[in-house]
Amino acid sequence: MTGKKTTGEKHLMFLSGRAYPELAEEVASHLGIEVTPTKMHDFANGELYARYMESVRGSDAFVMQSHTVPINKWIMEQLIMVDALKRASAKRITVVLPFFGYSRQDKKSRGREPITARLMADLFKTAGADRLMSVDLHTPQIQGFFDGPVDHLFAMPVLHRYIGGKIDPATTTVVSPDTGRVRLAERWADQLGTAVAFIHKRRDLDVANQVKVHEVVGQVKDRTCVLIDDMIDTGGSICKAADALYEQGATNVIVAATHAIFSGPAVDRLKNSRISEVVVTNTLPIPEEKRFDKLTVMSIAPLIARAISEVFNDGSVTSLFEGDA
Repeated sequence: MTGKKTTGEKHLMFLSGRAYPELAEEVASHLGIEVTPTKMHDFANGELYARYMESVRGSDAFVMQSHTVPINKWIMEQLIMVDALKRASAKRITVVLPFFGYSRQDKKSRGREPITARLMADLFKTAGADRLMSVDLHTPQIQGFFDGPVDHLFAMPVLHRYIGGKIDPATTTVVSPDTGRVRLAERWADQLGTAVAFIHKRRDLDVANQVKVHEVVGQVKDRTCVLIDDMIDTGGSICKAADALYEQGATNVIVAATHAIFSGPAVDRLKNSRISEVVVTNTLPIPEEKRFDKLTVMSIAPLIARAISEVFNDGSVTSLFEGDA
């Protein structure tokens, strides 16, 4: 029997889809349990099937899936797993999303566009989720899209503990790559005791993943710059931002990001850029062919495991980031 029980009442079960079993095993190890065995397979026409090999009745179930490629397949698999939990009488279902797919589509910038992040929240609610847990949502407003509790975890403590040991705060500036990350940059700067700056960028609305102009606001000349972001997709924006910092006199640029999507040319761009180090977490799988000398990967598993324990024990997830709360 996997999982663990408290005195005759609560029963924690940890379940995982097939997208990223390595992270699931690491989280389970920190929880001191095993991943609940699940039978899953694809039918010939691409339909997905899931069945739990143990009873989940009355359990506090945490079902984890990180939305990596092929992203739509893994989202659908997680929805099916949630539906199976609901129909098998799980008492409470928490959907754990280290990376929340479609989080960039969180608003309408122009007419006739979808708000797909809201659609995602609705799908999980309809499937039977009682609670969502995710790491570094693209925008905090996504928490309001789900009709229920949302535990928004922050990778900042994991990243800045590492980076704090490599910099001199007196000669370092934390840089936001756009105006939307300024508040996060301020929090980083407060923690590290550094100055803060941001880059104003203008996107080409007709071309995905394309930035037209970068303008640096803040003091970066003769300083080490820590360029922070929530994700690196194709790497174009972050490399251009680093170039803009070097053009303004920065002596060194370190990049810190939570989600290493690394689509298409990202790895080549980062390898061949002037960035000295790229620090990311393992919310998404990073296969060997996408790893390079300048890449440092920090584990997010202990943070997710602690958050799951707090939720299971009716503790405070906020206390993980703000002390006792």
